[in-house]
Amino acid sequence: MSTGSFSTLHVTTSGGVAEIVLDNPPVNVISAVMMRELADALGELAADSSVRVVVFSSANPDFFLAHVDMHILDQEEVLADLIAAAAPRGINAFQAVGELLRNHPQVTIVKLAGKARGGGAEFVAAADMSFAARESAGIGQIESLMGIVPSGGGTQYLRERVGRNRALETVLTGDLFDADTAAAYGWINRAVPAAELDAFVDRIARNIADLPAGVVEAVKSVLPPADLSTGYAKEETEWSALIAGPDALRLMDGALRHGAQTPEGETDLEALMRSAAR
Repeated sequence: MSTGSFSTLHVTTSGGVAEIVLDNPPVNVISAVMMRELADALGELAADSSVRVVVFSSANPDFFLAHVDMHILDQEEVLADLIAAAAPRGINAFQAVGELLRNHPQVTIVKLAGKARGGGAEFVAAADMSFAARESAGIGQIESLMGIVPSGGGTQYLRERVGRNRALETVLTGDLFDADTAAAYGWINRAVPAAELDAFVDRIARNIADLPAGVVEAVKSVLPPADLSTGYAKEETEWSALIAGPDALRLMDGALRHGAQTPEGETDLEALMRSAAR
């Protein structure tokens, strides 16, 4: 695969492991272009029988994926192209990315060193496995502070991973959770000391890639992802109603004026959002 074919990703393969580095400065927001490129990259990798594991990391040590770009509704042409190419019937463009991860034939692993909020948190939860740096990682569903609900599968992933009571906590508080708490809740697989994260994930990926032929495929076959289509439809309905109202646009416009989607503003986005709402 040519690493030069993408503007927001760097893709390399070695020894049965593909590494995708997410790179959309300044804070790695999930743009429509990144979603389109993820769909293309995963489609190419799915057809490569030499690859057994796909590892996702970030070019930005502070932000894995900040969240979905607050300007994404201005990128309608690319979104429409993504939906036409990658979204199953009844699934929106944001949910389609999660479905690509959840149903990918190879094992997908997230290496979380920085922050992942909103759509970034959904991406983490959609992967088969996720491991986070204890000292620096953070994960949160911040959408409620924007006047909306998660619409990329987040509500469904959380209910499946952490249970209804903790899903309500994470979605309604909008708080950023540290790696140890996220691991204790079951949101991620494990918190690992930051200095050991690269070696730990590399060992997991290489050991899986070295398994005898057919084992990865068999295990993924007997442990398929749940059908979340009904929950996806509810997410889309509620998100669409809220995003069309005055509060969501006011809150996001205010957040952008206060520094959202800049490195400084994203450091404590929760506080920024609450301040912008006043």
